[in-house]
Amino acid sequence: MTVPEQDAAVSAPQVVSSFLEQRKEQIAQRWADTPLFRSVFTVSRDEAVEACKAVVEALSEVAVSGRLEDVGSPGFVPVRDQLGRMTQTRARSGFTASQIADEVAGLRVPVVDLLREEFDDPTTPRAQEAVLALTLLLGTLRLVVMETALDANAELIERQRQQLLEVATPVIKLWEGTVAVPLIGTLDSARSQVVMESLLEAIVDQRARYAILDITGVPTVDSLVAQHLMKTVAAARLMGAECIVSGIRPAIAQTIVQLGIDLGSVLTRSSLADALAYALGKQGIEVSRAHANERVR
Repeated sequence: MTVPEQDAAVSAPQVVSSFLEQRKEQIAQRWADTPLFRSVFTVSRDEAVEACKAVVEALSEVAVSGRLEDVGSPGFVPVRDQLGRMTQTRARSGFTASQIADEVAGLRVPVVDLLREEFDDPTTPRAQEAVLALTLLLGTLRLVVMETALDANAELIERQRQQLLEVATPVIKLWEGTVAVPLIGTLDSARSQVVMESLLEAIVDQRARYAILDITGVPTVDSLVAQHLMKTVAAARLMGAECIVSGIRPAIAQTIVQLGIDLGSVLTRSSLADALAYALGKQGIEVSRAHANERVR
């Protein structure tokens, strides 16, 4: 028997901590064959065992602190990144956070069986207290895994959202010294910031003297959208580029007038083609149409 049942001064969490430290190798060997670890560490079983040991050590540290139900316990810090990678791997395999949590719950049976073996009589109150403490600890581990999985998913969603914003606001080089941003869809604060940053970076990279904001695909223009446009135009000017807003349709023009929005300081053109022609003309480049009867080779 490993656990001194007669020593009442030793608390149940301390018993659990000592048990986890002493039986770390056996627990790791059993956990390495569970679906959670086996499916993540597919290259080497030894790698799975080492990962299991790290988790057991973290649980032992949490137990000795007595904070069995605290998901914020410092003991979990060393394995949070590892748990995050594991949950991401399972999530990419199509598992939900709930299913991953169920796999974590599956770790309880083998370790509880080992703990019961530590007592001559596993039905005694002291043994039951230890099992309860271990069950609480593993329940907290399950919550930590779910929290880590949800945080990882939130970070992934945010990265994807940012990537979509960048894809939805491409900066196109139309001519030497001339770039354009064709805007399509609603222009909110987050997207406006991406537009401004992308445009300013393009102005620097391309050494652009003219920047065109084409809002042909923007369904509506309100005071907030107009404010975003004004800020972008001002920022472009500070970078040494003249900014042209194109694609103002009749309905949008009427809305701007009705709202009393002053775009007097902003250079505007009715279409992207007109804006490009203006920019080329300012650079001394003349664009002429070919004769109708001229053959194109």
